[in-house]
Amino acid sequence: MAKHGKKYQQAVTLLDKTKVYHPQEAIELAKKMAHAQFDETVELHLRMGVDPRDSSQQVRGVALLPHGLGKETRILVFTEGEAERIAKTAGADFIGGDEMVKKIEDGWLDFDTTVATPDMMGKVGKLGRILGRRGLMPNPKAGTVVAADDLPRAISDATKGRVEFKLDRTAIIHLPLGKVSFEEDKLMDNLTAVIEAVVKAKPSGAKGQYVKTATLATTMGPGIKLDLKSALSLSSG
Repeated sequence: MAKHGKKYQQAVTLLDKTKVYHPQEAIELAKKMAHAQFDETVELHLRMGVDPRDSSQQVRGVALLPHGLGKETRILVFTEGEAERIAKTAGADFIGGDEMVKKIEDGWLDFDTTVATPDMMGKVGKLGRILGRRGLMPNPKAGTVVAADDLPRAISDATKGRVEFKLDRTAIIHLPLGKVSFEEDKLMDNLTAVIEAVVKAKPSGAKGQYVKTATLATTMGPGIKLDLKSALSLSSG
């Protein structure tokens, strides 16, 4: 096992490993324990009570964080014709069709999220191997394949802090909530938005306890176990 540094060891003394924390208390503690020389990301890790091998129990969705993620989001829109003007007016950073596909095939990936109009998906589909493994592939279910007149909404969502999530092979969902430098109430608002999105995404095939454990952590910090009842009560669902 890797040895943790002195600052980590000092931080972990603030944590009671036998305790489960109310979300507000956990956020306060996470901020206190953050020790890296960069602005760490606050993360939520949910162990789900579903079977990742069962197609009827897949958990996937989108959370819109009211206070964003603390970083600029560069948005690429795959579209052509009149929709290019709409995308530009809505604030997209990069817009195009064939030339953008070719640019990505040649190795360009200087963007954070993508949106596409339906007519472009035949061309964008060729980028599946490149964009798919990076979580950048436009997807109708995720709300990133939209009609031209819906581009302003999709681009606005991406700018606000649009986070896609899905169940991994070990039945865990990993979600960023923002930066350690965020005010506590902003992290709470983002946490609430994430919890609500995950609860809303409950699949019809889910049986028994949907969320088993919830853990809060910073990029370099130890995990803080959340009181599950308090965490799930943040959702109005």
